[in-house]
Amino acid sequence: MIGIIGIITILVMVFGGYLLAGGKMGIILKALPFEAIMICGAALGAFLISNDGPAIKHTMKDMGKVFKGPKWKHQDYTDLLCLLFELIRLARQNPVAVEEHIEGPEESSIFTKYPRILKDKEAIALICDTMRSASMNYDDPHQVEEVLEKRIDANREHAMHSSHALQVIADGLPALGIVAAVLGIIKTMGSIDQPPEVLGKLIGGALVGTFLGVFLAYGFVGPFAAKVSDVTKDEANFYQLIREVLVANLNNHATNICIEVGRQNTPSHCRPSYSELEDALKALKQSAA
Repeated sequence: MIGIIGIITILVMVFGGYLLAGGKMGIILKALPFEAIMICGAALGAFLISNDGPAIKHTMKDMGKVFKGPKWKHQDYTDLLCLLFELIRLARQNPVAVEEHIEGPEESSIFTKYPRILKDKEAIALICDTMRSASMNYDDPHQVEEVLEKRIDANREHAMHSSHALQVIADGLPALGIVAAVLGIIKTMGSIDQPPEVLGKLIGGALVGTFLGVFLAYGFVGPFAAKVSDVTKDEANFYQLIREVLVANLNNHATNICIEVGRQNTPSHCRPSYSELEDALKALKQSAA
């Protein structure tokens, strides 16, 4: 919703201010389709040249984040802490019993309680692979932490590709606008024998290219890139929380301490309160009793 409001605000303020200043939309509307074909077409071509198929699909999908916001909400972080609590407690009570859950999370009575988390393959793989390592007596917490950090960093770098690709296009749009404007000036020079009123309209149409390139770059594509980057970084906190809790577990801290470490490392806008998490964990214990 905020993204849509932002787009409407940009359009109303820019064109509204232009009209209030006495500007006329006729020249812009006449030149806009042709300038848009040149600028947007060139930008699309540059985007296709600089990215492969999966990256293009990934970028198109990630543009929806501008309107949807981060994937993980407050309740998801609470659910993740509850999921990790159940797994760690079971692993300490019965190491053999936890294996069926980490080897087949889709059929696990624990994982299936949290369908949103279960749908995220990377989150499930991160949990299961680390729990599996712990069950194999992989007892060097520092080495496990390093492996997890490298894995999370690699995934984050991959996820950030969409914002980088959009920013490259944003950086190039003003120059493409100049290209379109220069072509418009070339067209104008071919009509140099026309009266001033005709030349004025031709020059005005050419300048629409410069306007459109800068307008798209700083009004839309650049902000889209920034928003996708912010949302991607926010979503990466979910995987960092998994790392913090599981490393604390490898350091043999009490189960409740491991979960508290995760709670305190949760971003403030999604962090459950201590009492809220306690109530959720108590409900788990009562249902298991």
